[in-house]
Amino acid sequence: MTDILVVDDDADIRELLCTYLCEAGMGAKGAADGEEMWRLLERYRPDLIILDLMLPGADGLSLCRALTAQHDIPIIMLTARGALIDRIVGLELGADDYLAKPFDPRELLARINVVLRRAARAGAQAPASEPETIRFAGWQLDTRRNLLLQDGGAGPVMMGGSDFLALRTLLRHPYRTLSRDFLAREVYGRERDPTDRAIDMCISRLRQILGDDARSPSLIRTVRNGGYVLAVDVANGG
Repeated sequence: MTDILVVDDDADIRELLCTYLCEAGMGAKGAADGEEMWRLLERYRPDLIILDLMLPGADGLSLCRALTAQHDIPIIMLTARGALIDRIVGLELGADDYLAKPFDPRELLARINVVLRRAARAGAQAPASEPETIRFAGWQLDTRRNLLLQDGGAGPVMMGGSDFLALRTLLRHPYRTLSRDFLAREVYGRERDPTDRAIDMCISRLRQILGDDARSPSLIRTVRNGGYVLAVDVANGG
């Protein structure tokens, strides 16, 4: 059974979402704040976390940052309608999707299913035709274990599911300009809305991980009115 953790300080919303998700065939637990969330995570691992932005104590953005640093659990953030900057920052910190309040629970359920399918794609073993290791610019991507390692680095770099899928897609098409629409379909499994900046935030995170200067990137370059291109040689094998 799919387990969802709902983190929201509004008891009515928390109970409504947990009830709705249970009626949809999922398991659901609720937490009123970050402290209760961390206590729950000590004894169980949900498949996805619904995280409200406005929480007492540590806010949703702080918790999102901490969660993505310690876990690979997908996150959907709930934000106030019109709070564009918070949604952008949430995506930059690694949230997989966001939904503005008020919302229809049916839309939330649809987004949960999309994010879970994406996470499953990232966690699935690579097809037999894909090399186990892809090397590029001093880095190695292990496509079987979904790990990114730097040559001479201390250990594997933690990546979210969307970041892994985006990097794997870029590595499959080096020196080829990939449109934002194409990347959205490959990474998020959906058509991209013209105002959707999820891919841009994903590329921003990849540049940070790879140490690629956003002001003058040399690995993942922006093609004006085109999309993004991985501008380095790619080699297969160890």
